[in-house]
Amino acid sequence: MKRLGTLDASWLAVESEDTPMHVGNMLIFSLPEDAPDTFLRDMVTSMKETGEIAHPWCAKLAWSGTLGRLIAPAWKVDKNLDLDYHVRHSALPKPGGERELGVLVSRLHSNPLDFARPLWECHVIEGLENNRFALYTKMHHSMIDGISGVRLLQRVLSKDPNEKGMLPPWAMRPERLKPRKGESRQSVPSVFSQALDAVKLQADMAPTLWRAGNRLVQSARHPEAGPTAPFVGPVSKINHRVTGQRRFATQHYKLDRLKELAHASKSSLNDIVLYLCGTALRRFLLEQNDLPETPLTAGIPVNIRPADDQGTGTAISFMIATLATNEADPLTRLQSIIASTNRAKEHLQKLPKSALTQYTMLLMSPYILQLLSGLGGRMRPVFNVTISNVPGPQESLYYEGAKLEAMYPVSLIAHGGALNITCLSYAGALNFGFTGCRDTLPSMQKLAVYTGEALDELEALILPPKRRPKKARASKNGKA
Repeated sequence: MKRLGTLDASWLAVESEDTPMHVGNMLIFSLPEDAPDTFLRDMVTSMKETGEIAHPWCAKLAWSGTLGRLIAPAWKVDKNLDLDYHVRHSALPKPGGERELGVLVSRLHSNPLDFARPLWECHVIEGLENNRFALYTKMHHSMIDGISGVRLLQRVLSKDPNEKGMLPPWAMRPERLKPRKGESRQSVPSVFSQALDAVKLQADMAPTLWRAGNRLVQSARHPEAGPTAPFVGPVSKINHRVTGQRRFATQHYKLDRLKELAHASKSSLNDIVLYLCGTALRRFLLEQNDLPETPLTAGIPVNIRPADDQGTGTAISFMIATLATNEADPLTRLQSIIASTNRAKEHLQKLPKSALTQYTMLLMSPYILQLLSGLGGRMRPVFNVTISNVPGPQESLYYEGAKLEAMYPVSLIAHGGALNITCLSYAGALNFGFTGCRDTLPSMQKLAVYTGEALDELEALILPPKRRPKKARASKNGKA
């Protein structure tokens, strides 16, 4: 058996009927031109006939009950994994549009995983208009994070449109890292030595973590002098209790458009993403007479996984930045976001890499304690909304000759945070996935439309007339 790390185990601890802690991806493919009518049926059959199931797909909880999840969470191999249960073939009424697909994925993402089985599902969805189909996968966040999930899927796909006989995702093993310098196979002396090193590291990191925590406390008192602190965002419409049903919407933009704006404004791509999301949220809340006087804040996951690490599990830290939703002027809003993220990056960069995991637990422990104690959504949130940007493959990819047209992340939400916005880049586009509480955000698809209008507005403000692209048409993708 393999024990879970502290951060991975925390996702199991906060699992509830209203807050299932799984994440997903929705991939849209176009069928090969010469595909027979039985292409998808044959593909699903072939997927289920794989001879070996790799980690983490074969792992299930050693003890599936609540106490087992909370007290001693560990993985063991499921030797009798039932692929007929985990791999499902669905169909939209032809011709199914993006709206119908969004409705189905919203429903699928609302259903919790079975904790007596390996914590994943894969749905092949046919009947999408324009000769396309979708592949929706979901896996518990204790098993995988956004970066490792994209890397795992990327290894399944091929750059060759003619490649056939490809393995399904669950037959692909993450690449093992070569032992780093000084590492060796486990022995009793080496394990004892590592344990002593771990204790020494904890002691050495205490002063560093104390200084980091003190900077956040000082920032709460003097926001202009340091990184945005936890608990400084207001309580808004999206920061109350949530129910179990989800709503999913999508939007996508050419990556070059966003990069040009970043260059013109001397900012980063992430700053432009935050600006679009903050501007859309400001308009959305203004229309509902629920815009707080103080600015909303965003919790931004930061990847701390080494570039060559193909492992699974969670390897993220967090930074918090303002969305400047109290600023009516768009350019002032953008400059406030840029200044805030620069301070957050500077704060994070002061920490040694060896302290990042401990710092993440320090920063996230109030959030996790809120959820465990039942106070989530009943008090001021740690931050108002999660916004993340996951880098994906930049070349066109294929599976069994079917071209991957788009990848959309489907994320999780919890009490106190009824909205999650995750972006994923692929083949020159940035794809936005909006995951929200169905009861809290009945008109969530407006946010997707408003990001497009915010993009048009910003281009008009900072790009010379000759460089402005045609106005973006509002996407109807994934309305549900």
